[in-house]
Amino acid sequence: MNNKVKLSDFIVSYLVSEGITDAFMIVGGGAMHLNDSFGRNPKMKYYCNHHEQASAMAAEGYARLKNKIGLCVVTTGPGGANTINGLAGSWLDSIPVLYISGQVKLETTIGNSKLRQVGLQELPIVEIVKPITKYAVMVTKAEDIKYHLQKALYIAKSGRPGPVWLDIPLDIQSSFIEPEKIKSFDEKELAKDPGEIASAKEKISKVADLLKKSKRPVIIAGNGIRLSGAREEFLKLIEKINVPVVTATNAHDLIPSSHPLFFGRPGLFGERVGNFVVANSDLLITIGSQLSIWTVTFGYKTFAREAFHVRVDIDENELNKKTIKQDITICLDAKDFIEEINKEIKKNDLPNYIDWLKYCKKLKRKYPVVLPRYKKQKRYVNSYFFVDVLSDAMKDNEVVVVGNGTAFTCTFQSMKLKKNQRLIGNVNHASMGYDLPASIGACIANNKKQVVCITGDGSIQMNIQELETIKFNKLPIKVFLINNNGYLAIRNTQDSFFKSHYVGTDFKSGVDFPDILKVAKAYGIPAIRIKNQRNLKEKIKDVLSKAGPMICEIMMDPRQPLIPKVSSFVRPDGKLISKPMEDMYPFLEREEFYENM
Repeated sequence: MNNKVKLSDFIVSYLVSEGITDAFMIVGGGAMHLNDSFGRNPKMKYYCNHHEQASAMAAEGYARLKNKIGLCVVTTGPGGANTINGLAGSWLDSIPVLYISGQVKLETTIGNSKLRQVGLQELPIVEIVKPITKYAVMVTKAEDIKYHLQKALYIAKSGRPGPVWLDIPLDIQSSFIEPEKIKSFDEKELAKDPGEIASAKEKISKVADLLKKSKRPVIIAGNGIRLSGAREEFLKLIEKINVPVVTATNAHDLIPSSHPLFFGRPGLFGERVGNFVVANSDLLITIGSQLSIWTVTFGYKTFAREAFHVRVDIDENELNKKTIKQDITICLDAKDFIEEINKEIKKNDLPNYIDWLKYCKKLKRKYPVVLPRYKKQKRYVNSYFFVDVLSDAMKDNEVVVVGNGTAFTCTFQSMKLKKNQRLIGNVNHASMGYDLPASIGACIANNKKQVVCITGDGSIQMNIQELETIKFNKLPIKVFLINNNGYLAIRNTQDSFFKSHYVGTDFKSGVDFPDILKVAKAYGIPAIRIKNQRNLKEKIKDVLSKAGPMICEIMMDPRQPLIPKVSSFVRPDGKLISKPMEDMYPFLEREEFYENM
């Protein structure tokens, strides 16, 4: 009896058996056997993008929403090279994605020689991506495919999640194997030390004691909480201990904005309340956040300087970061920490922190991001007011995906998140062009339910071809495009540091953008333009009520400031100085500022 199976068929069947049933891909000669196998298995759905960068970003957006492994399949040479921008985002934000690339025949690879190329379109993609993957390997023996596939999937989700890469030469793809006779991966090779939790227990007990003594505790909640599957346990914990919570930049959707213990989003473009709360804390507990510059700001040397800082992270390298003061570090999965601290704490053991909570609530009322004057604006649409109106119009459980620039800044600062809503952005890599592809991935992950995409006139240009993917697949993605005549965030930088000498940020300084209504018409997608705030609420609701994809252009004042923000300035000697995170621009009167400290 012949039990042999084509290797490319085995890959697809194995992925399906692991619950990975959606792939984002572009076909190519170097992946032709893989392409054929993905198209033959009825349990595998594949979605074809129009650029490999978009496939990578779609797989990442899919993985974020599902909290499971995303899948991207590309060809050799430019196929692999084009994915790197998307790969970098999944690496820096700890998103598990499996990248599979085709490669030239094994005998026409450069091997260990110093040649640049032998095979047509050959590129040593494994060596290129190794620094930004958890595992990257070329499969050089057909009988090793099961081992490498199992190992890659295990590594992608274990410890700190992240991307993995398998490069498969054409002649390996077309090989035949006997699945029952080939080597498997044993998780014991990389198994965690069972003593990890035991060794952390003493420190966790110390944290419980610190909570009993603290007068002004704060928790910074990071995306590691969601990645570890501990969101519900976390919400129960904070309600039990009654401690104020702020969210790191990648984790704003962990907790509804209306939650009584939520006190803002600290950071570079954060909320005043979040920055003041962190600055005034005497005990700061950070769970599952890498505390990037987005959160700790460029003034990181003064970050939470009055607080005793407890930091919990699964990545030991993060705990050795030199930019942040850390008093107790606990190398542990967020879920394990939350379970253990919950055992240590009895509800009646802790203070009620009533004065501290009163202070936090006062600041939350006093410093909204969306100011009353924004709502009275006559010309253009204020971007913060737009996000506020959109927030009100959206329903529980809906998904928002944002690009970079103004769309990211305003949305992450002011979106009022409701129960189980998701807010997705390419946070640490901060790539323009992320919005459309990630919306596609999120929409597929969300069973093709409506997704709101917020982008800018600059960002959408980076992957504008994906409008065709949206149209072809009939995805109900509502694209809100903020038009501020170019790159507003960079114009603001040029205002601050170069005396408004603009370079490459608008039409007058060398860059132009097409009429999006004409572009939408070419793609066969309905589109409207909103020029001012008259009847804005009704217009937004109308867009959201439509079936299928739609584009809504929001005309924003090209000179609108993005505030509040933590600012920097250049001294006469050229040195760049950053303000502490609590002293945000526009600066408060000094009397008012000191009252808050």
